[in-house]
Amino acid sequence: MKRLFLIEYHKIKHSRSSIILISAYFVFLTLITLIAAIKFDIGPIEFHLADQGIFNFPLIWHFNSFIAAFFKLFLAVVIVSMISNEYSNRTLKQNLIDGLSKKEFMASKVIVVAVFSALSTLFVAVISLILGMIYSDYTEISIVFSELHFLLLYFLKLFGFFSLCLFLGILIKRSAFALGFLIVLLIGEQIVWGIGGELLAEYGNFAEKTDAFSLASQIKGFFPLQASFNLLHEPFTRLSAIQSVAKELGEDVVLNYQTTPKEVAIAIGYTLIYLWSSLTILKKRDL
Repeated sequence: MKRLFLIEYHKIKHSRSSIILISAYFVFLTLITLIAAIKFDIGPIEFHLADQGIFNFPLIWHFNSFIAAFFKLFLAVVIVSMISNEYSNRTLKQNLIDGLSKKEFMASKVIVVAVFSALSTLFVAVISLILGMIYSDYTEISIVFSELHFLLLYFLKLFGFFSLCLFLGILIKRSAFALGFLIVLLIGEQIVWGIGGELLAEYGNFAEKTDAFSLASQIKGFFPLQASFNLLHEPFTRLSAIQSVAKELGEDVVLNYQTTPKEVAIAIGYTLIYLWSSLTILKKRDL
């Protein structure tokens, strides 16, 4: 395993674009700390985002994991480009000639995906711990280290998404087309969900249109990218300010932020499919 990791490490180390993207990724993750400095006035009311409880333990594990997940596209580009370069530079063929098996080649890429996911998770954990110790109203040990499962979900989210990028890179071989397909898949899922909801509302036996779209959303949970997104639900309804505004408007805020075992199983299932499909393509393709 160490040998396979070092092979990939040397490839990334000598890729200037990969170094820039990886550095940019961790810089943007660090910028999460600047959220604490956001202040603005709404009439006579001074609004300080850090005072709204987003950095309170244990909410901070959920909030920072959710926000940090949006920056994963930087590493996605690195992974897709890494695979594309293997084909364009013929290093894949050379590695096989030098004695590396296709299974070992695939294992080396999975190790990179796992390392990226683990380092990102560790980075978010450290940032969250520091911000929480500075701004949280609750610093009891039992509270600080509760809800750490959001970090595990963050790791699974990244690992699954990067596995999809790995699969697309191997399948399509060209980074631009692979990333383009990823964007098309994202837009396509939203279009299918919208059309499906409208069709269900029109032809289904539903009392309200919202019921039809609720069913469409449940079906959408089985789509590849949505399955990844569902690993971390939005944390904003947990904020006391949001709940207070909702109560003043006479609305009830339904807190439904916990990820279900079904959602985890779907995401893990897709991840296994991506990895198995990638290895199958490598084994069957004439390189």
